[in-house]
Amino acid sequence: MFQGIVQDLIDELGMLPGVGPKSAQRIAFYVLGAENASIERLASTLTEVKRRIRFCEVCGNIAEEERCAICLDERRNGALLCVVEEPRDVFAIERLREYRGRYHVLGGAIDPIGGVGPADLRIQELQDRVSQGGITEVILALDPNVQGEATSTYIARTLADSGVEVTRLASGLPVGGDLDYADEMTLGRAFAGRRAF
Repeated sequence: MFQGIVQDLIDELGMLPGVGPKSAQRIAFYVLGAENASIERLASTLTEVKRRIRFCEVCGNIAEEERCAICLDERRNGALLCVVEEPRDVFAIERLREYRGRYHVLGGAIDPIGGVGPADLRIQELQDRVSQGGITEVILALDPNVQGEATSTYIARTLADSGVEVTRLASGLPVGGDLDYADEMTLGRAFAGRRAF
């Protein structure tokens, strides 16, 4: 529809997760109409993020140093280890302000169709952390989908002989949801995880 650099910008923006063709077009025209200083700050910040941000050598979370702020925080409960797929999951859990343990970021989930196996994830690093001792519970906080289930099952089997309790987040029906809209897995978990009223 457009030509040259404008179409290149729309194409690049359209490759971002959650940005469809129309959104990419809107963002591109916003960029064209914005002040130069604003766009230069955005470009500078993007470049700086790619230059300075790395993954924590301990947990795999994003960090500016070799270790992330959570791993450096000595007030955290080192006996609890919450396993998540991606760094964004750490931020989602941290927003709750209820969990005070440490994390382990896998870097994805097992997905045979997508070509992701256990060796492609940070599962060996998880086993190493557990074998060092001090961890009493591993909490699996993976996405409730087929890939998350496969990964959770694999990790639970891998850690079965470690002496560490392996738990998972409770799941079930959302507040305000209708039973007829719930999928079988969610409804099954809601029954399995029921408790006294």
